[in-house]
Amino acid sequence: MVIKPLSVVVQEEESGAEQVPSENKPYRFSLAGVQLKFSALAESASGLTIPASGVGGDWIVKLPAQNFAHVPENEWAMLDLARQIGIPVPETRLLDLSEIVRLPDVGVLSGNKALAVKRFDRIEGRRIHIEDFAQVYGLFPKDKYGKVSYANIANMVWSLTGEKGLVDFIQRLVFTIMIGNGDMHLKNWSLLYADGRTAELAPAYDFVATVPYIPQDKLALNLSGSKDMQAISLQHFKKLSAKAQLPEFITLKTVRETVAAVRDVWSQLKSDYPLPGAILSRIDQHMGSVKPDA
Repeated sequence: MVIKPLSVVVQEEESGAEQVPSENKPYRFSLAGVQLKFSALAESASGLTIPASGVGGDWIVKLPAQNFAHVPENEWAMLDLARQIGIPVPETRLLDLSEIVRLPDVGVLSGNKALAVKRFDRIEGRRIHIEDFAQVYGLFPKDKYGKVSYANIANMVWSLTGEKGLVDFIQRLVFTIMIGNGDMHLKNWSLLYADGRTAELAPAYDFVATVPYIPQDKLALNLSGSKDMQAISLQHFKKLSAKAQLPEFITLKTVRETVAAVRDVWSQLKSDYPLPGAILSRIDQHMGSVKPDA
C-alpha cells in the first residue's frame, strides 16, 4: 500500500515562548514531559523522514522516552481504547525507529517504537484555531497543574459546547481515572474552532497510563476536592455537577456508561495491545482499584 506524501511537524513547545518559524530551524523538537518530538515527512509506506529543513505539516512524531519504557506503545494503546469507546481521537501510527530516515542523534532511548499522531489543527494545510485550557484561562504553562479544577473546565465546556461537549468531557475525565493517567493537566484539554467561531472540544490527545511508571499517581487537577483516583466516587461527580452547574442526570449516566464501556473493551482488547505483561498487569490492578461509578 502506498501512502500519499504527508508533511509531519512537531508539537509546539510548552514553554510559552515565541516559536521560531520552522523554516529557520532544521529540527524542531520539544521535551514535553519525557518524550522528544520531531518534524518529519511521511514519504511512502517505507516510513518517515526527518527533513533537512523545517516544514509545516500534518503530523507529530513522538520518540521513545529516555527514562520510561514503552511510552509510545502505551499512548497508542490508550488512544485506541478511547476510540473504541467513542471518544474522538486523532489518527495514529506506531512505527519502528528504523522506519524514520535521518533521525538525529538523540542519545539513549528506552525503546524502538515511535508514535505518529495526525494533527487536528490543520485541514488541507489550513491552520485551525485551537486553544488549550491554560490559554483559555490566561495562565502560563508552568501553572498547568493548578489554579483551575476539572469543575472549572466542565462549566466552560457545558457553557460553550452544550450537551454533546459535556458528555465528551465526562467520558474523557472518567477514562483518565480508569486508565490511571495523572497527566491530564490544562494543556492536555483544548477547544477547537473549526469554523473560526464555534467552540468544540478538540480530539483527545496525550492519553497515557502513567500509573505503570508512577505507582499511586494522582490526578493532575482537583476533582471535587480530591486528586486521589482510588477515592473518586459517584459522589464526587454529583459535587462536580452542582459546582459546575451541570445537568446531574446526564453527568452520572455518562459516568456509569463510560466505566462499563472501558472495562468491557479493555478486557476484550488488552491482550492485542503491544505492551509488556508488567504494564498490562499494572493497568489491570489500577482499573480494579478505582470505582468512579460507585
